[in-house]
Amino acid sequence: MFVTHLSLADFRSYSLAEVPLASGVTVFTGANGQGKTNLVEAVEFLATLGSHRVATEAPLVRAGAERAIVRARVQAGLDDPRSLLLEIELIPGRANKASLNRSPLRRPRDLLGALRVVLFSPEDLAIVKGDPSERRRFIDDLVVARWPRLAGVRADYDRVLRQRSTLLKSLSGRGPRAVTEDVAATLDVWDGQLAAFGAEIVAARLTTLEALRPHLVRAYADIAPTNNVAGVAYKSSSVPPEVVAAGAAASELAGVLTAAMLDRRGEEIARGLCLVGPHRDDLTLSLGDLPTKGYASHGESWSTALALRLAAFALLREDGVEPVLVLDDVFAELDETRRERLADLVVDAEQVLITAAVAADVPARLAGRRFRVQAGEVAPMDEPADEPAQGAGEGS
Repeated sequence: MFVTHLSLADFRSYSLAEVPLASGVTVFTGANGQGKTNLVEAVEFLATLGSHRVATEAPLVRAGAERAIVRARVQAGLDDPRSLLLEIELIPGRANKASLNRSPLRRPRDLLGALRVVLFSPEDLAIVKGDPSERRRFIDDLVVARWPRLAGVRADYDRVLRQRSTLLKSLSGRGPRAVTEDVAATLDVWDGQLAAFGAEIVAARLTTLEALRPHLVRAYADIAPTNNVAGVAYKSSSVPPEVVAAGAAASELAGVLTAAMLDRRGEEIARGLCLVGPHRDDLTLSLGDLPTKGYASHGESWSTALALRLAAFALLREDGVEPVLVLDDVFAELDETRRERLADLVVDAEQVLITAAVAADVPARLAGRRFRVQAGEVAPMDEPADEPAQGAGEGS
């Protein structure tokens, strides 16, 4: 699949933007702060309902505007002319609205799966060097890209987690007498729901990680000039390693999680925290026999982060989907060897969207359509840039 047209209204630095796109490589160049990343961020948001730059949606709406609209026409494939029109309206402080082919959807997450995007950016270094939440987000986003219905499971899990956490916090510090029969029965209900939703998430993570692993090994070997072998393993806070290694089904995992909650109930009440579940799990990345975090050089960490994204891209293609590949300000961070190797790996993608402050940073073999981005105006490189749009210039 690939995007054939992108329309923005009051999104980031753009009061209005109409950008024609095509299959193959498209490069957006311009100085920092001109709005390059805002364009690919809009594509990412349509695909994932999230941004790699911010945790909330308010910054995505242009300063002074009440709402933003992102719309894209998506073609099914090079040999498949069928297309979809995707639209989402971002309204700070209120529920977003989404539509497909101009028909309103009941909820925005029903848009998931209509467009699939794999995006690599400098922020991805946090997957390797950052907190476990960064690695959980990576694997969960990939899980949802493969099976969009898991977005609903994640939402249900988060809802139950909040409610159970509130109950545990209210019991914290009150001693054993606080756990009456009624409270214990309520906890049993929350435990069952949290275990059921959590087991689905863990099972999907394990299945995806098993499928991702060979692609990661291959991608790292293709990128890095050394012979280190990249690895990834699942680290659970509550499921025994032998159960993780066996790739247990959701039904078995639900039983394991329920038993772990019952076993740690006293500790959870004393601390007022949910200590069991996939929200406390992690991925262990490695190079050879050593963990990547704390041992890898900066270049090795970059290569690992990039290999993870390329592995995700390869896995989605293996699933029968051609995602849009976005490389946001990546080439400036890579040495010449890694630039050329990356170009070799992505040149045959159905659509590649690239942002770069310096056009020369992009390898010549990734020649394609080129746009100049200046003060929020987007123009083909063979056309003069328009006058800056009013209110433009935010973002990068």
